[in-house]
Amino acid sequence: MGERIQLEAGRAAPARRYKICLVSDFFFPGFGGVETHIFCLAWCLKRAGHRVVIVTRAYNNDRQGIRCITGGVKVYYLPLYSASFPHGVSTLPTTLDLLPWLRHVFIRESVDIVHGHQTTSNMCQEAMFHATTMGIPTVFTDHSLFGFADASSIHINKVLEWSLQAVQHVICVSHTARENTVLRAKKRPSDVSVIPNAVDPAKFQPEVSIAESETWRDIFERQRRSLEKVTVVVITRLVYRKGADLLVDVIPSVCAKHPNVDWIVGGDGPRLLQIEQMIEMHNLHDKVELLGAVKHDDVPGVLRRGQIFLNASLTESFCIAILEAAASGRVVVATEVGGVPEVLPSDLLILAPPDPKALADGVTAALGRFPSVSPWAQHRRVAAMYNWEDITARTMTVYAKVADTPPPPLHERICHNLALGLVYGCLCAGITALHHFVWLLLKFVSPADGIQKAPELPAFDDLDGTAPGEYGKVRNDGEQ
Repeated sequence: MGERIQLEAGRAAPARRYKICLVSDFFFPGFGGVETHIFCLAWCLKRAGHRVVIVTRAYNNDRQGIRCITGGVKVYYLPLYSASFPHGVSTLPTTLDLLPWLRHVFIRESVDIVHGHQTTSNMCQEAMFHATTMGIPTVFTDHSLFGFADASSIHINKVLEWSLQAVQHVICVSHTARENTVLRAKKRPSDVSVIPNAVDPAKFQPEVSIAESETWRDIFERQRRSLEKVTVVVITRLVYRKGADLLVDVIPSVCAKHPNVDWIVGGDGPRLLQIEQMIEMHNLHDKVELLGAVKHDDVPGVLRRGQIFLNASLTESFCIAILEAAASGRVVVATEVGGVPEVLPSDLLILAPPDPKALADGVTAALGRFPSVSPWAQHRRVAAMYNWEDITARTMTVYAKVADTPPPPLHERICHNLALGLVYGCLCAGITALHHFVWLLLKFVSPADGIQKAPELPAFDDLDGTAPGEYGKVRNDGEQ
C-alpha cells in the first residue's frame, strides 16, 4: 500500500498532499453534529488525496484499538479514562499521560497538521498542546458557544485562552461563533475564519416517490390525506441545553390547538423522564411517539416520516440538524439563538424566541406554510448552499496557510503564558516547561527512528463504490 493512493478517473491529485490528524473526544459511535462534521471532513479530505487519521477515545467495549471506517479512514480509539459532563462524555485532563500516546501516533502516521475539534474536548486541547511542542502546525475548530459570567464558562474560557495561544488558526462554524471565540480566547480576528457545516444531499433528500414539481398539498391530495393530519419531528439530545424542557410545554400546547398533529421525538438523555411524564399527564400516548436514541444512518428515515421539523435548542453555534431537515424537504421551525439565523434564509426557516408559546406559534405558522412547499425544490436550494466538497476546499486553504508556519519556540510560549496572570500564568508556564522536558526525555528513551511508520490505506470508495452516506461504518477491526 505504502504511499500509493487510488484516485477516481478524472480526479486530479491535490497540489500539495497533507497528512492530517483530526482529534476530538466526540466521534462515532457517538451521535451529534461534531461527530458528523469530523467524519464528513475526513472522508472528503481522503477523497481529495490527503492522508487522514482520526484520534478519539475508546467507547467501552464497542470501539477500541485501531479501526478503519468508511472511505479508508483510520481511527485510533485510545483507552483513556472518561467521565460524563453536562456537555457530554469526555476524557479526563492528564497533562502528560497523553503525550506518549499521541507522540507515537503522530510519528507513526507522519502527521503534518493536527486539527482539533470542540472546546470541551480535553483530548483535543492536549493534542494541540503536544503537537505544538513537537513542532507540528495546529488548527482548531470551535463548534459551540459559551458565556462569560457563569463559573463553568469562566473556567473553560481561561483554558481555551491558554490552549489557543500557540494554535496557528481557528475555524468557527458561524459568524456568531467567531465573535464569541475571539472574545473568549482573546485571539486576533485575522486568525479566526468562518467555515460552516454542510449536509450530504445524497443521504438527506425527499422520498423518491415525490415528483420534482409536487408540493405537499399535491402529495396529500394524491394520498387522499387531510392537510390537518401532520407529523412534527424532533431529533435531539434530551438535555436542558437542547431545549428538552421547552418541549414539555410546547407539545401539549400544540396538541390542544391542533388535535390532528402527531409528534415523533427521537433522542435520549436525562430529560427523557420529563417527556414521558408529560405524555402521561396529558394523555398523549396516541399523539407522541418516543424513539429513544436514533442512529445517524436512521435519521433520514425518521425525518421522512414527518412534514415539519422542530429544533428547540437554547444555544447553538450552527445546528446541522436544521440543514439535514431542510435538505429532506421538511419545513423547519427553530429557536432564534446563536448562529441559527445565519443557517438558512427566512423563507426556509421559521424562527421563534426560546419560549414555549412562541415555539407553539412557530409550529402553527409552519402548518400554514408547509402545503405550498415543494420538497425537491427546497432540497436543491439547500444542496447548492452547503456541500462538503466546498467546506473541504475552504479547510484545505487554512491548512495551506498554517503548513509552512512553524509553532512558536519554547521561550516565546512561556512569555505568552506568563501574560495570562500572576498565578495562572506562572502555572501555565511551569506546565509548558515541564511538558517540553518530558518530550525531550521521550525523544531520548524512544527515538522517532525506532517507531515503525504505518502503511496508508486506500480510499475504499475508489475500490468498491462505498457511498459516503454510510457514516462511521466499520470496515475491519484493525490494520491489514
